[in-house]
Amino acid sequence: MKILVTGATGFIGQNLVKSLVENQDVYAIVRENSELSKIDSRVNIFRYNGNINTLIEFFQKEKFDGIVHLASLFLASHKPQDIPSLIDSNVKFGTELLECAKLSNVKWFINTGTFWQNYQDEDYNPVNLYAATKEAFEKIAKYYTETSNIIFTTIKLNDTFGPNDTRNKIFNLWQKISKSGETLDMSKGEQIIDISYIEDVVSAYEILINHLNSSSANEFKNKTFAVRSNERVNLKQLATIFEEATGYKLNINWGAREYREREVMHPWSNGVLIPGWKPKYSLKEAIKNTIFGDK
Repeated sequence: MKILVTGATGFIGQNLVKSLVENQDVYAIVRENSELSKIDSRVNIFRYNGNINTLIEFFQKEKFDGIVHLASLFLASHKPQDIPSLIDSNVKFGTELLECAKLSNVKWFINTGTFWQNYQDEDYNPVNLYAATKEAFEKIAKYYTETSNIIFTTIKLNDTFGPNDTRNKIFNLWQKISKSGETLDMSKGEQIIDISYIEDVVSAYEILINHLNSSSANEFKNKTFAVRSNERVNLKQLATIFEEATGYKLNINWGAREYREREVMHPWSNGVLIPGWKPKYSLKEAIKNTIFGDK
């Protein structure tokens, strides 16, 4: 298959293209000024200058089988001046991809959503403007699925982690304080955490790609699937599991910080799993692999 991936410079994208390129012809669309050192060298790169006509030409020349859309701008909270960037990254760019996909007869499109579209376990209640833009893009996609043969499907993710993750994520923070001995102020830690290991996340995308390249592909049109952990624990319990997995001691001052506005206390629980997929790793195994390497 010839597959186009967006967001290949991000943590999930880097890991996905590294796996896909073993068996597929993989292209990545990136910004003109993107740093590419972390993308597998076997991946074909297309730098997008923002001119949709060049993107249309690229699509019509390459004739992709499918698209995996990971690119997004995540902001937990936004300032008024962030609005254009959120719309541009999370709505406009995806719509341009769908337009090009329609004009070049792309067969399938895997979108990436977020549990934050489903605050309080509702069918739609955005935690923040970021989540609202992700929902807006899904609504726009309905037009393209009604006017073309594109099979559009969404994988919703919550938290993710794994080795070589440079994002400002909780395990990196905990590893840092365990080495420095400093004390970290946190909330009461009662919020339930649903966090997935990167190998399990990559596996979910690959299994869905196989479904979309099979005779049952049409069954996945306009469907939404969840990637979720088998072990949902609260933040305080997660800290204990981290200590048990690593042998590190965490100095955490629980309750020193307030919960943030619209804190997600209970992650979305109504998501359907991709047929044939389930997490392979336990939380403890995955944390060990993340901190010490897969030995």
